[in-house]
Amino acid sequence: MEERNLTIADIAQELGVSKTTVSRAMSGKGRIGEETRKRVQEYVEAHHYSPNVVAKGLAQNKTFNLGLVLPGDYQIVELPFFQKCMMGISRTASEAGYDVLLSMVTADKITQLERAVTNRKIDGAVLTRTLADDAPMRYLQENGVPFVAIGSTDDDRVVQIDNDHRGACLELTGKLLDGGVRSLALIGGREEYIVTRNRLRGFEDAFGERPDWNGSRQTFLNVEDEREVENIVERLLVERVGCIVCMDDFLCGCVLNAMQTRQVAVPGQVQVVSFYDSMVLKNRIPAVTSIRFDVEELGRKACGLLLRMLDGEETQGRTVLGYEVRMRESTNI
Repeated sequence: MEERNLTIADIAQELGVSKTTVSRAMSGKGRIGEETRKRVQEYVEAHHYSPNVVAKGLAQNKTFNLGLVLPGDYQIVELPFFQKCMMGISRTASEAGYDVLLSMVTADKITQLERAVTNRKIDGAVLTRTLADDAPMRYLQENGVPFVAIGSTDDDRVVQIDNDHRGACLELTGKLLDGGVRSLALIGGREEYIVTRNRLRGFEDAFGERPDWNGSRQTFLNVEDEREVENIVERLLVERVGCIVCMDDFLCGCVLNAMQTRQVAVPGQVQVVSFYDSMVLKNRIPAVTSIRFDVEELGRKACGLLLRMLDGEETQGRTVLGYEVRMRESTNI
């Protein structure tokens, strides 16, 4: 008998036990004597038996595929975040014997995800972005597909995992205020993204904790392109703002480019910070004060939660991971 063609039936016949006993011994589930379990496992290891994934999937009513749902309208500067997140998810899935199937979606088009679910290609999914009106999330709920959301949502039925964006932005803004900054402007992206709302809350929380602070602040949201940023910077320079706070590294890069074009010294004339760190900001001159999140760990934890759900384990509704505020040369603090 060639080992590569070995089946559960062959193992059962060779050891004089039932196929159910062999299956239980290999899965570690079900009631079976320890001596029998050990005999089966030793035989399997000695003959290098690996169950056929398709047959295993049919037997367990599983595909052993996980859906990874990515936003099709991401900006190029967001790619490092999704790459690191994907790395964490893929490594964790692979260790558990799962493959990852990508589905690209937008706020109004989720065709790839629908096809994966309709054709039963995935056992569960990880959403990599949460929206105020979240069509992918709603679709998965309606179709009973287990999923984990990377990000935050007010729907307490959703298993979700996120970094503490609100707490991180509160801490960094607080450091600016306590360091003597008297005028700030916040530039942020689309309000439909939950992460934008959480970062805004953290920014505003810092002022709420300092009722005696008597400086000035402005907020610009739904800013999406470099030209918009340039216009805002032009206005803020006329108003002699002391610090420009950016919600992400794309906006921060645009602000720094506008400063360089106008030969404005950072931090000598204007301080600049970002609510999201990246290698781009770390390697700028000057390096930018920002907040670091472990994105690969975020992906690993999200996938781990999904795998636990698929195994029938109870998972908590919301998991919050930490952060690190990194003070660099772009601020005088």
